[in-house]
Amino acid sequence: MKKGGWMAAFAAAGLIGLLMGCGTTNPATTAYVPQDDPTLYVASYAPAADLFAGVNRGNLPRMMMIIDEKALGTIPTSEVESMGQQILTENHIPVVDQDMVRADQARRKQLLKMAGDDRGAASVGLQFGADVTVVGEAVVKPSARRIAESNLRNYQAVVTLRSIRTDNAAVLASASETISIIALEDVTGSSKALKKAAAKVMEDLLPKTVRAWQKAGGQPAKFEHRIMLTVGGTDQIWKVKALRDRLREDTRSLQNVTQRTYMAGVVVFEMDSALPAEELAEELVIRAPEGLKMQVLSVETGNIDMKALDG
Repeated sequence: MKKGGWMAAFAAAGLIGLLMGCGTTNPATTAYVPQDDPTLYVASYAPAADLFAGVNRGNLPRMMMIIDEKALGTIPTSEVESMGQQILTENHIPVVDQDMVRADQARRKQLLKMAGDDRGAASVGLQFGADVTVVGEAVVKPSARRIAESNLRNYQAVVTLRSIRTDNAAVLASASETISIIALEDVTGSSKALKKAAAKVMEDLLPKTVRAWQKAGGQPAKFEHRIMLTVGGTDQIWKVKALRDRLREDTRSLQNVTQRTYMAGVVVFEMDSALPAEELAEELVIRAPEGLKMQVLSVETGNIDMKALDG
């Protein structure tokens, strides 16, 4: 080969090596440490030691992740949720078991749909006993064209998340990040881009969320609404018990639940609620007692009329 040909081949090999990071990355290093190299392989996340410095360890929210993730634009994944759970767990922040959330895929699709707005996200978190729900989207797509007629391709990941208090649907924090990396293969490139974008978002969002929770007192909203709930269709005593248990178990939204009367298939409860009547009625429909479906008949200030139907 001519001298010029050898030099061109050497330069091309050096360029590919530089793009792939093979000259700067230690293969034995698997933990991600934030830096500017967009080709750095992210095999796992190692959170900064002081990520939650200064937080009150005696007043921590229980957090939950419900994120719509897509690799290559269409393939469902759970890498962002797993990273968030790892960061929270390693920093001793209470977290809902994500395996339990992901166990039923049909149920998960329903949760993702519900979490599309702030009140839906709050409702989802309440179902799993969370104080804060982290929701949002994470997607990574490859570019249509290869780079310079090589096998290299650019992969762009966009992660946008927000954290919602479950007691009043208030937004505590939000964060977004867009990352592009260059890789040879779709699965690896997609994973690298998604994890790096997610790491930056989580480092920003999670500490802000905990501090915002604590700044607000870290306590549920006041139980300032006195509500009378009348439910018809309770023609069997097990229905009355199922409804009473459902109300008393919801200690985040309700307290002082008292059964006033039960006559001719109609039961009346009185309670203090952190939610106004219209929102409480919606919660009872979404999270109906086991074995029942709840139908709203009328809602007024301080009064809800419903009917219990067989589930």
